[in-house]
Amino acid sequence: MSLRADSSVGRSSSRGEFSSEDRDSDGVPETGCLSIIVLGASGDLAKKKTFPALFNLFQQGFLQSSEVHIFGYARTKLSDDELRDRIRGYLSQGKGASSEHSEHLSKFLQLIKYVSGPYDGEEGFQLLNKEISQHEISKNSQEGSSRRLFYLALPPSVYPSVCKMIRHHCMNLSHLGGWTRIVVEKPFGKDLGTAEALSSQLGELFNEPQLYRIDHYLGKELVQNLLVLRFANRFFLPLWNRDNIDNIQIVFREDFGTEGRGGYFDEYGIIRDIIQNHLLQVLCLVAMEKPVSLKPEHIRDEKVKVLQSVLPIQMEETVLGQYEGYKNDATVSDDSNTPTFATVVLRIHNERWEGVPFILKAGKALNSRKAEIRVQFKDVPGDIFKCKKQGRNEFVIRLQPSEAMYMKLTVKKPGLDMSTIQSELDLSYKQRYQGVTIPEAYERLILDTIRGDQQHFVRRDELRAAWEIFTPLLHRIDDGEVKPLPYKQGSRGPVEADELLARAGYIQTHGYIWVPPSL
Repeated sequence: MSLRADSSVGRSSSRGEFSSEDRDSDGVPETGCLSIIVLGASGDLAKKKTFPALFNLFQQGFLQSSEVHIFGYARTKLSDDELRDRIRGYLSQGKGASSEHSEHLSKFLQLIKYVSGPYDGEEGFQLLNKEISQHEISKNSQEGSSRRLFYLALPPSVYPSVCKMIRHHCMNLSHLGGWTRIVVEKPFGKDLGTAEALSSQLGELFNEPQLYRIDHYLGKELVQNLLVLRFANRFFLPLWNRDNIDNIQIVFREDFGTEGRGGYFDEYGIIRDIIQNHLLQVLCLVAMEKPVSLKPEHIRDEKVKVLQSVLPIQMEETVLGQYEGYKNDATVSDDSNTPTFATVVLRIHNERWEGVPFILKAGKALNSRKAEIRVQFKDVPGDIFKCKKQGRNEFVIRLQPSEAMYMKLTVKKPGLDMSTIQSELDLSYKQRYQGVTIPEAYERLILDTIRGDQQHFVRRDELRAAWEIFTPLLHRIDDGEVKPLPYKQGSRGPVEADELLARAGYIQTHGYIWVPPSL
């Protein structure tokens, strides 16, 4: 999906009527008053991700100053200008000092208004509703065209109270009509029980089409490319199955530790923080069957089917680790059993993937930083070139950094001898798409929310199926039944993880390293 909107989208006809193309999925015109409310506006997530995403959308013309107003809400006592000053620096990073940027920044900041209040108090939300309503009236919105988007940049513990306040005091119930949508950040619960309890609480207040459970990984450019890659290219169709693929790795690696987030991280751990949501979402897109259409519900139906086909995790196919020095953080318990590294093999019990291990691997304080999908194909039968020792064919999708897709091939080494070498067919985005700005994940997902497109958001039954897979393992970790293995910072993680990969069938290539092309 391109972020560039057609110039006609959102424009009314000269008679003030709207065509079907000018309406979002709820039938609400894409013009008219739009109120975006950022709850937790003084926190790090809002400053570093939410407001910068909104500013980038504003710069690109997707948020019109004549229609949109942005409200910040938090407990901190601030004036409008004090909030603007807090976020100004995050909107200027890497943008230089051009007059155009300064003009955009000044106009954007003037759209922001701040309301202070508790997350469980009626008065604060009544005041917030009053400010929103005044904005809607001032814009003279057409009946049925008023839109309210609430972005909860908050910890999940306050979701129920905040959503209750929104439902009773800030819903779009005026004569203007329109819609109200709620964006909630993950992690959504800590296990199956807490996730279901939270879903039930929110389900009593809002219907499913109003809830947008955001996972920023689904907004990444190359994650969004997976459906196109798999279902728009003929040569992948006969290869993408257990007959040709030996194993699939989905990897997330960071070369730094908790870096001041020890208290938060120790409560969740690497499985909840990364594997159960981000990597499992990627697995769904890699493994799903072709949907009958690109309608969000058809796509999400296929993702749920994948999760429901995953077999219970086996402990002999799990390796947990904790880097040495993790407990030196004053906010981390001295007897913490929280893993900072995990490799888990998932098995999908269906016709396409029976017998193919899906290896999910994530860790902190490792020797590199990257996120990628690595599809390793089976050996060539009757290998007349005797090149098996060089490594297998692999198709690699580098999600971050240096976004790329490349196919590792065996080719003839240039020269007079008939000898072989590994090389690649390479699509590196920075080289191929020079001058094209890849949008940040939050930009794309916020725009999807405004448009009412839930394709890249997690549905309730999908969330439940994901927690069902990992909850038994998480409970064993929480109860101290499974201990993480120590590993050195800057290493590949516990050596037992590499041994698990070998048992699962992964063959590591030696003597070959992919180097991103330079511009």
